[in-house]
Amino acid sequence: MIIRFVILCALFLFIEFYSYQAFRTLIKLRWVLVSYQVISLLILIFIIYSFSQVDRSVGQTKQFMFTTGLMLLVYVPKIVMTLVLFGEDIFRVGASILNYFIYNAPRKEMMPERRKFVSQIALGLAAVPFLSLIYGIFEGKYNFKVIKQTVFFPDLPDAFDGFKITQISDVHSGSFDNPEKINYAIDLINEQEADLILFTGDIVNTHAKEMHPWLDTFNRIKEYKYGKFAVLGNHDYGEYVTWPSEKEKDENFVAIKNLYGQIGFDLMLNEHTYIQKGDDKIALIGVENWGQNFKKAGDLNKASQNVHQDDFKVLMSHDPSHWEYEIKNHPKNFHLTLSGHTHGMQFGIEIPGYFKWSLAQYIYKQWAGLYENVGRYVYVNRGFGFHAYPGRVGIMPEITVIELKKGNSVA
Repeated sequence: MIIRFVILCALFLFIEFYSYQAFRTLIKLRWVLVSYQVISLLILIFIIYSFSQVDRSVGQTKQFMFTTGLMLLVYVPKIVMTLVLFGEDIFRVGASILNYFIYNAPRKEMMPERRKFVSQIALGLAAVPFLSLIYGIFEGKYNFKVIKQTVFFPDLPDAFDGFKITQISDVHSGSFDNPEKINYAIDLINEQEADLILFTGDIVNTHAKEMHPWLDTFNRIKEYKYGKFAVLGNHDYGEYVTWPSEKEKDENFVAIKNLYGQIGFDLMLNEHTYIQKGDDKIALIGVENWGQNFKKAGDLNKASQNVHQDDFKVLMSHDPSHWEYEIKNHPKNFHLTLSGHTHGMQFGIEIPGYFKWSLAQYIYKQWAGLYENVGRYVYVNRGFGFHAYPGRVGIMPEITVIELKKGNSVA
């Protein structure tokens, strides 16, 4: 623990040193530089103090989210400046070696001065994440997008050709702070012409009471001809806080499971049902959370017991790592899996159809959008809400509408 603390302090000092160099190169007024140092020190003290006061029995609070947002807002730009100026220092050290051994320069002239334009570049680049993070906090977290995706299956039952599914995921109701924006999102859900709605978990951050102020809002979600179904996410188990007793933890878990019913969704706990349309049917399967690095309560075999291999199957599983490790090569052939969980890290770059990047891709092979493996698909919803960082940059909150079509996959 002490070693980690020392390393963390050294890292912060390293970042502060280099980010200060950018300002010192461009600004010569002593009072401005002193003010910068004082403000930086006060912010660092506030961040350390706030995180030291986190109560493990309470979990995420508004104060925690504010502090997380402030830390990212301050230190992501400073890291950018550090990378640029540290790169310049590598160049300066190389130049000084050449000056000493080849050009025999006097000692005073060995090390080149910092170049003003490099500091200007560093500050200019740092302004991009700074402004993006501000946007993400004040606008991005509620910039809901409806994403429509068509998926083709040659063995889709005829009656389900054109069948539409609305998916929401990762609500994290304990993070909400704007009823008007959430009502707007519910309106967006209700505007979509779909046959069925599926909710793939994480209704709260930790406590069932987080959802109580939003029950009436989510009860505004309209009825669907073929039903409203849900599964649990990793946060729904209440395992990220310290509970006074197992009894209270169990009571909270029961209350969270009841929340889904209180907003009109049938919660599926390692079970399945059939959706009948005309003479055809598809199997809808819902498993509890199963994550490679998270709780493994999902039981795929139990959930699909008595489901035939030839049945067309739609599976709800919160964590997409379940698809990677168990589902995609399962002998029962799960045609379409719907997941969430990653939030796309709430930070990234997306140019639809051309480019998609987020730190999430270094943790999850499937982290946002549609993925395919020998005719089996997983769709990873980017999430409805937000967690920890109170914002979204580039990866916007999502309402998904998936249309099932009979036929072969097309580009």
